[in-house]
Amino acid sequence: MNQKKISEIKEELKKCLIENIDEFIKEYSLDERSGVVNIVSSAKKKKDKYEEELDRLVEMEKYENEVINNGYNIIAGVDEVGRGPLAGPVVTAAVILPNDLKIMYINDSKKLSEKKREEIYDIIMEKAIAVSIGMVDNHVIDDINILNATHVAMKQAVDNLEVKPEAILVDALEIKDVDTYQVGIIKGDAKSKSIAAASIIAKVTRDRMMKEMDKKYPGYDFASNKGYGAAKHIEGLKRLGATEIHRKSFISNII
Repeated sequence: MNQKKISEIKEELKKCLIENIDEFIKEYSLDERSGVVNIVSSAKKKKDKYEEELDRLVEMEKYENEVINNGYNIIAGVDEVGRGPLAGPVVTAAVILPNDLKIMYINDSKKLSEKKREEIYDIIMEKAIAVSIGMVDNHVIDDINILNATHVAMKQAVDNLEVKPEAILVDALEIKDVDTYQVGIIKGDAKSKSIAAASIIAKVTRDRMMKEMDKKYPGYDFASNKGYGAAKHIEGLKRLGATEIHRKSFISNII
């Protein structure tokens, strides 16, 4: 029987679904051609990475499982983005995921590429039980400070949920004036799937908004820096002055 070409086997691995990877490895593990040995090695690494990711996802559900064991089944993750920028709003999101839902590679939004964030954003929007946004603009941030503005935006996100949560997992902060059971988790966006989902929704929402602001206010490179204090943004501030979306309390030492 003619052996398959190495190029054909390589292409087969590219198309191989992860649930069929064991069969692929078994089929070609006895082929002693060096090219095939390398392909089988790649397949094994692919399997190992997949299993590592499954283990990580189990760890990402640790806090959710603790809350479920305490009798709370409808869990909202809450997170914010945009506390540090010189321009634009602080945006928060609240997300309720099905407890049995696993989303591969979900993580702190800052640890994901823009492409991966967008992909997972679409999955969350399709699969979530409820998603909502809270937002506080630069004027309010200047009036009440960024910490208080973040609390306000987080409460907005929780209040805007179409399904009332029984428990809230929130990144670091405790949301004020909310009577729902809360668990604050330091660096929770990397430890809880619900908070990670909220971080992705908030990040993608705000990034899209700042890209639109780049069209309205050219010269600050908002599409790239999202309002943070990057060099081109500082240059634009010094050259053009502040826009309507700049946080005056953040830029007083620049202009």
